[in-house]
Amino acid sequence: MFDLLLIAGVFVLSLSLRSLNSVLLRKLGTFGFLATSFLIGWRFTESWPMGILFASFWLVWPWYELITRVRKIKMPADKTLRHKTPPHREFFPALADLTEEIEGEGYEHLEDLGRDWDETQQFFRIFHKNDERAQAVICLIEQESYAFYYIRLISRAQDGTVWTTWNYPFSLNLKVAPEWRMNRESGDKTFIQLLDSHRACLERNGVRPENLLETNPLELADQLQSEQQAQIAHNVTAGILAKGKDGEIRYTWRGLLFIWLQFLRDLVRLH
Repeated sequence: MFDLLLIAGVFVLSLSLRSLNSVLLRKLGTFGFLATSFLIGWRFTESWPMGILFASFWLVWPWYELITRVRKIKMPADKTLRHKTPPHREFFPALADLTEEIEGEGYEHLEDLGRDWDETQQFFRIFHKNDERAQAVICLIEQESYAFYYIRLISRAQDGTVWTTWNYPFSLNLKVAPEWRMNRESGDKTFIQLLDSHRACLERNGVRPENLLETNPLELADQLQSEQQAQIAHNVTAGILAKGKDGEIRYTWRGLLFIWLQFLRDLVRLH
């Protein structure tokens, strides 16, 4: 009975810590889950090596997904972004509210784009604000049985640097292209908060509006397409991706290791 109460106590404490606003305490709660797994293995088998084995499950189990699913994923090297019908309101109810919020800040809705391959669907709603030479994109990603969305703000400098502020909820599964500068925010930030953060990031780095590229709204789809292709090319060069004989792009074993390390970062960071 004592063992059950101890394990339940550590687990409940971990859940409580994960619900707090402090990043440090939330991280402590994450390690509490590891401690819970260790206690289950140790107290029920009376062997501390089994406790370590149970705790290590959190670190090892992603490899099953990496080997059985991610390794088999084929990505098109030049899949073109095309016009795409927005998802049904019941599937993505936040789209209308986000659109209204972004347009309320002076951004013009330009186009809805997307691309599909295998079991992945991507939808992008693109906005442009001429006086700030900036774009905003609502991004919806569907992969098999789950979906998530994030918002991306983009300012392109005349020297080729792409300044991005976003609330992407996970660590990246690809290396960032060298010309990208990322300003990451948590997923609970509103668009206005993201916009304030983006402006502050540009100011902090001495990027003035006159240093930004004047983008033709009609060329934004081609720009997004070329930037995505540049990122894929960068990751092929870095050994994260490889191009097969059939022309499809796949993760290398080095790429799988990179994703696993990113998972560990998420496990520690977890916002």
